Amino acid sequence: MKKDRLRIIVADDHLVMRAGVVALLASDPGIAIVGEADNGREAVELVERLAPDVALIDLRMPVLDGVSATAEIVALGAGTKVLILTTYDTDTEIEHAVEAGAIGYLLKDTSREQLADAIHAASRGETVLAPRVAERLVARMRQPAPVALTAREAEVLGAVADGLSNAEIGDRLVIAEATVKTHLLRIFAKLDVSDRTHAVVVALERGLLAHRGPWRD
Repeated sequence: MKKDRLRIIVADDHLVMRAGVVALLASDPGIAIVGEADNGREAVELVERLAPDVALIDLRMPVLDGVSATAEIVALGAGTKVLILTTYDTDTEIEHAVEAGAIGYLLKDTSREQLADAIHAASRGETVLAPRVAERLVARMRQPAPVALTAREAEVLGAVADGLSNAEIGDRLVIAEATVKTHLLRIFAKLDVSDRTHAVVVALERGLLAHRGPWRD
């Protein structure tokens, strides 16, 4: 075995899938498969014993799942880069894998050339993402930041939805009318609206306010 070949382990509990990945990579002269695992715990033990350059890890495995295995591999400090190879591309799966320390996230429909290139890139410390995964991450980044109302702001807006005037809201919540106005201004700013009616509509659309009866502006 040439010393300049990248040393890889493959962890996947599906034997046929794991064998397929190994067969795909066997023709790459720059890659050597030095170990295989059928669960996350075995993957961690292989990394601890062999210190491979890259660990190709599936997400859903018995004994120890891929995310937990990734976190443990990273914590070993062996320098092994973790590259996720899975069929799952939900936001939650992606976020958990990245948070655990995975340097890349690929899907199992990746071609041999793409997989080999990704392994080499990962070994150099480069982030590698499947196109669909990259698109999902970009889409999430473009979403507006979540808005949260304080408990008091929710009470004030709830009273607005009930059709109460500022003075009536003050009486209900035992606060000054000027304080009610201050809360409303903060609510308008958070929701990017300019009046009471739109504030209630937007809050209902975003699930910040339980559905209530009719209100008056």
